[in-house]
Amino acid sequence: MPKHALFEFAGHSIEPGSRQTVELPVSVLSDHTPVNLKVHVIHGKKPGPVVFVSAAVHGDEVMGVEIVRRMLQSDLLGGLRGTLLVVPIVNAFGFHNRSRYLPDRRDLNRSFPGSAGGSLASRLAGIFLEQVVMRCDLGIDLHSAAIHRTNLPQVRVSEGNGRTMALAKAFGAPVILTSDLREGSLRAEAKAAGVDVLLYEAGEALRFDEMAARAGVAGIFRVLRAMEMLPAKGIAKARVAPLLCQSSRWLRAPAGGLLRTYRGDGDVVEEGDVLASVADPFGEAEVELIAPMDGIIVGRAVMPVVNEGDAVFHLAEVRHDDPAQAVEDLATQLENSPLFDEDEII
Repeated sequence: MPKHALFEFAGHSIEPGSRQTVELPVSVLSDHTPVNLKVHVIHGKKPGPVVFVSAAVHGDEVMGVEIVRRMLQSDLLGGLRGTLLVVPIVNAFGFHNRSRYLPDRRDLNRSFPGSAGGSLASRLAGIFLEQVVMRCDLGIDLHSAAIHRTNLPQVRVSEGNGRTMALAKAFGAPVILTSDLREGSLRAEAKAAGVDVLLYEAGEALRFDEMAARAGVAGIFRVLRAMEMLPAKGIAKARVAPLLCQSSRWLRAPAGGLLRTYRGDGDVVEEGDVLASVADPFGEAEVELIAPMDGIIVGRAVMPVVNEGDAVFHLAEVRHDDPAQAVEDLATQLENSPLFDEDEII
């Protein structure tokens, strides 16, 4: 059998069975501090697909960074076939500033495919797309909700893409939500270049969430197993099928004031249920927010002060005989995950 080839990346040669962190120059700050895109390359002993895992495309979405940290510490990666390109922090500018955006106030996830002569966001997008994404057969991009919101762990895929749907089911997050590709997003431009991307959404900006972390790490390993990049030992298949949601809508505050929520993320609700109420600070007026349809809450606001029209609940339609029991079973599956013990979490 011929020897597995070196993996050539940005002028570095990574030996089979080894790993190396490679720094891709991005920019220099105004005080002349260099900013690099750090890519951790894990090159397996045997050939296989090339997959990237990325986090903090939005700089305040620290949940993905924690998921990547836990993943990189796992002994399971010792049996890797193929190559992993892991980018814990894509948007270092936003990460240091605890901001979703770059210093030019642009959203990196609306700046793809990017340009070497464009804005700072455009330049970073171009480097990441050309030097990382386009080297890969698949990507897993980790996100959280926007500031003052939280998301139930979910994988988002495009409708009609059988490959990503199968991998999303293997991932095993509580919910799979089909969503359209957005112009300028990483997922859209990667697809245009022939690279499928699974988008994992979980938790809240600038916060850690244990169940979101467990679902993320376990899901990544299950996807790598499904692609035959990892052996089955130590990777438990999802015992409970994710809930498939093909449409969703945001429910908005009917008035401005103080928000009191009566339902949380993951709750299954019926049309007519009272989800929350908004009252003025004097207690003279109160308006209820009513569920307009049956569904599962896949995201919600966590800020108790709202303006009229603010997004409060993200409600997704789900087809299942007993969705409430399914959600309970999915939560139990995460809590009992054999992949994690206290020593691994600390």
